[in-house]
Amino acid sequence: MRHGKKVNHLGRKSAHRKSMLANMACSLIEHKRINTTVAKAKALKQFIEPLITKSKAENNQSAEKGTHNRRIVFKSLRDKFAVTELFSEVAEKVADRPGGYTRIIKLGSRLGDNADMAMIELVDFNELYNAGKPKKKTTRRSRRGTGAKAETPPVEATEVKTETKTETKTKTEPKVQAEPEVKADDSEE
Repeated sequence: MRHGKKVNHLGRKSAHRKSMLANMACSLIEHKRINTTVAKAKALKQFIEPLITKSKAENNQSAEKGTHNRRIVFKSLRDKFAVTELFSEVAEKVADRPGGYTRIIKLGSRLGDNADMAMIELVDFNELYNAGKPKKKTTRRSRRGTGAKAETPPVEATEVKTETKTETKTKTEPKVQAEPEVKADDSEE
């Protein structure tokens, strides 16, 4: 039974585990996505999401709270370049997201030892997933007085009647214009 088991120890002592998670978090902040095992990715997600929340809160608070949050994050990450990038670039991108800053995508098994592999990435930095989604509009618009609507040119239609035993149906199909034929010269000079 797993009663009261809150932390996956990952087969390491606590100092080794904390160092490994700090290094993985710094790599994730720097590269925006890393490949690792599924268990390490889940442990990293629990480790880094509160740090991203603290970095995001700096913009909404006073300078004293911002410095305090930087020191708390630095205590966990132990890399000033990663802390700087987290508080500047990453916090700016995730400012309007209420949580769920990372995504874990399972990749299959590793060749050597058949370990389950996964890619963990920062959600807002993936251009493929965010490409199809439209940007949020910053202004609100009322429904009254929407202005002139763009008119579409009418499509020419021809009527085709089909008869069945009990009822007659009328279909409208768009008229297709025939392409002009190009005559080829058969004479060779």
